[in-house]
Amino acid sequence: MKKVLYILLGIVALLLIIALVAPKDYTVERSVTINKPKTEVFNYLKLLKNQDNWSVWAKIDPAMKKTYSGTDGTVGFISAWEGNDDVGKGEQEIKKITEGERIDFELRFIKPFEATSPVFMTTQSISDNQTKVTWSMSGNMPYPMNLMLLFMNMEKQIGGDFETGLNNLKGILEK
Repeated sequence: MKKVLYILLGIVALLLIIALVAPKDYTVERSVTINKPKTEVFNYLKLLKNQDNWSVWAKIDPAMKKTYSGTDGTVGFISAWEGNDDVGKGEQEIKKITEGERIDFELRFIKPFEATSPVFMTTQSISDNQTKVTWSMSGNMPYPMNLMLLFMNMEKQIGGDFETGLNNLKGILEK
């Protein structure tokens, strides 16, 4: 019995030591080219309510409760949601808009876990009728929770949702 206890304590100690040197930060970024002018794409993107049309998470729980406060497309606008276990509860706030170029959001998860992540979307004109949209999110997992970053690939998990969402956005805007 003592051997088992020592082995378990050793494993826990090893994991805590690994967590000391494991990365704490992550960034996920994806892009898509949309065959529409930059102004049209940007004006659609800056309205948070439009995310209900192309977001992967909005489609996971169509019965999710949504509330809004402020004026959509302006700094300070908040889109809040509460849904099933897959989407949880949280809110997204527009923090800064660089007109025609970039929208900065703060994503605040409340359930099933608390976390705050900066998110941004940019538009870049490739030609008169082509716009590159980039969606990026970064985050931080404090010690010892950062150990999970070694086992879950945030790039793969969130990146796939970003790709699907951007492709949905492309499909909507190119109709």
